[in-house]
Amino acid sequence: MEEKKFDINSIIGFVLIFGILLYIMYQNSPTPEEIEAEKVAQQEQVEAEQKVSKQNEAVVTTSNDYGNTTALDSTQLVAAQSKIGALSYALTLSGEDITTVETDVFELKFNRNGGHLAQVKLRNFVDYDSVPIYLVKDNNSAFNITFSTSDSRTHNTQDFPFQPSVTKSGENTVVSMKLKFSESEYLEYRYELKPNDYMIDFSIKSQGLSGVFNTSQPITLDWKQKQIRHAKSISYENRYTRLTYMHDEDKVDKLSQMGDDDETVEGVEWLSYRQFFFSSILVANDSPFKDVVMTSKNLVEDEEIDTLFTKMYTSKFPLAYNGGEINKSLGLYYGPTEAKTLKAYNKGLDESIPFGWGIFGWINKMIFIPLFGFLSGFLPYGIAIIVMTILVKIVLSFVQYKQFLSQAKMKILKPELDAVREKYKDNKLKAQQETMAIQSKAGASPLSGCLPGLMQIPVFYALFMFFPTAFELRQKSFLWADDLSSFDSVLDLPFNIPFYGDHVSLFPILAAVAIFFYMKMTTGQQMATQPTQEGMPDMGKMMKYMIYFSPILMLVFFNNYASGLSLYYFISNLISIGIMIVIKNYIIDEDKVLAKIEVSKTKPKKQNKFQKKMADMMAQAEQQKQEQQKRKK
Repeated sequence: MEEKKFDINSIIGFVLIFGILLYIMYQNSPTPEEIEAEKVAQQEQVEAEQKVSKQNEAVVTTSNDYGNTTALDSTQLVAAQSKIGALSYALTLSGEDITTVETDVFELKFNRNGGHLAQVKLRNFVDYDSVPIYLVKDNNSAFNITFSTSDSRTHNTQDFPFQPSVTKSGENTVVSMKLKFSESEYLEYRYELKPNDYMIDFSIKSQGLSGVFNTSQPITLDWKQKQIRHAKSISYENRYTRLTYMHDEDKVDKLSQMGDDDETVEGVEWLSYRQFFFSSILVANDSPFKDVVMTSKNLVEDEEIDTLFTKMYTSKFPLAYNGGEINKSLGLYYGPTEAKTLKAYNKGLDESIPFGWGIFGWINKMIFIPLFGFLSGFLPYGIAIIVMTILVKIVLSFVQYKQFLSQAKMKILKPELDAVREKYKDNKLKAQQETMAIQSKAGASPLSGCLPGLMQIPVFYALFMFFPTAFELRQKSFLWADDLSSFDSVLDLPFNIPFYGDHVSLFPILAAVAIFFYMKMTTGQQMATQPTQEGMPDMGKMMKYMIYFSPILMLVFFNNYASGLSLYYFISNLISIGIMIVIKNYIIDEDKVLAKIEVSKTKPKKQNKFQKKMADMMAQAEQQKQEQQKRKK
C-alpha cells in the first residue's frame, strides 16, 4: 500500500514540474516587437555572409568553375578572371571535346579537358573474348600537371580546356594540345605519331610563361592508370601485371607482384605499367626523373567479383623549370609486351619482361628467345614448342646418362656396401668411413648423381619463366588448346575449387601422368640403391611420397597456367622416359660397369681437398670415440 502511494506522489511531482516549466517558457516568450527585430537581425546576418562569400570566391576555385568547353561571354570572362587569373583566357576558346586520330597500330582519342589521351585502342589485337584491346578507356587513366602561378593560385591541367590541332610532318602525324594563357602564351602537349610504331614522341613545353609560373613552388606530373583485364584468367594475368622501372642508368626494379606497394626512386629512366602482354611505358628521353613517387595497388581480392581491373598504378614525377619555362622530352609507349618490339628502341625496355633474374634471364634472352623465334618462323607454334623441347632434351641427355651411370654403379656396389654396414653396425662412424672409401675407389660417389641433376635446374626454371611471357604464343592454337598462352580448358565446372579453379585443363593432366611414370621409374631405382642411415631422414620414404606429390602439384598448380608450359613438361617427360629406357637397356651394360669398377679399385685413388678433409675429420672423430671408450673402461 505504501509503494502505491509513493508512485502516485511521484506522478503528481512530475506533473507539477512540467507545469512550472511551461509557465516559465510562457513568461520568457518574445513579444511581437522582439520577433520582428529578430527577423531583421537574421536578414542582415545572411546579407553579410553572402558578401563575405563573394569576396572569398576570388581565391577558392573548383573544376566546375572552369570546366566549360564553350567560350565565355564578356561578363562570364570578368567573373572567371577574378577566380582563376591568367588561365581565364583558355575559357574564351571553343573547340571539339574529343579529337580522334588513327594510325596503323592505334586509334587514339584526345580529351580537350586536360589535353591527354581519353582512349588508346590497339588496332591489331583483341582480348580473350574478341573485344579490341584498350589500354586507356572510360576514365581508367589520368595524366595531368599540377602547378602554381605568380598570383598564388594552384591549378591542375585536367580542369582546363586545351586547344587541339592535327598536322602532318612528312609521314608522321602531329597532335598539339595547347592550354592557352593568351594567343602567344601556352602550355603544350605535343604528340608525334609514326607509322607502324607503338612509341609516341611526347613533349611537354611552355612558351611565354616564365612570368606566369611561380617557380618557387614545385610542378608535378601525375600519372594514374587502372589496368584493364584482357586475359581469360584474371588471377593468372594479375600475376604477370607489375609496375617495373629502370633507374641509375641500368638498374631494373619492380613493385610488389601481388600486394600493395609504394616506393620513392631517384634517377628513373623509364617506368612501365605492365599489364601482362601489354604495357604503358613513360620514357624520359632527355634526363632522368628525380624523386619519383610510385604506388601499386592490387584490385583483385576476389576473382569472382573483381573482374574488370587487375591493378591501380600511380606515379608522381617532379618537373624542372628551365629559365622559368618547361621543356621536357618524353616517350609514350602503348603496345605489346613483346621482347623484339621493346628491344628495338634500344632503351632497355625489354628488361620490363620477367625473363628471370641472373643466369635464368640470361639463358632466356641468349638461347630460348632466339631459338623459339627461329623455330616459330617456319613451324606452327605448338610444333615449335615440341621441337624446342626435343632439342633441349638432346642437349641434356648426357646429364641423364651421368645420373643413370651413377645409379648403376651404386646398384652394383650395394651388396658390398650392405656387408660393410652389417660388419660395423655397432660403429656407425667406421661404417661411413669404409663406405666412402669403397665409393671413392669405385668412382661411384653419390654426389656424381646429384650434380648433373643440379645442372638442369637453371634450364628448367628459365623455361618456366619463358612460356608465360612469350608474347608469340598469345592466341596461338594447338590441338584442343585455343590459346597457348592461357589454360586449355576441356571442361567448365559449375563451381570453383580453391587453388584449382572452375575448369579442367587437359595438358596439365597429361603432364602429371608423364611425371608420375617418369618418377616411378627413376625414383624406384634410387630407392633400391639408397641406404637408410641412423639419425638421417628415410630418403626412400621421402622419395616415395614425392612420386605422388609432384604430379598432384603439377595437376593443381598448372591448371590455370599457360598451356604451352604444360605442353612442354608433358613432352619433356615423355622424352625423358624414352631416353631413360634407351640408356638403361641399350647403353649402360652393368657387366662393363662392374669391370670398370674393379679396375678402378686397383688403381691408387688420389683424394681431392674436400675428400681428404672429410676423411681427416672422420678419422679424428673415430679416434676421439675410441679414447672416450677407453676412459669409460
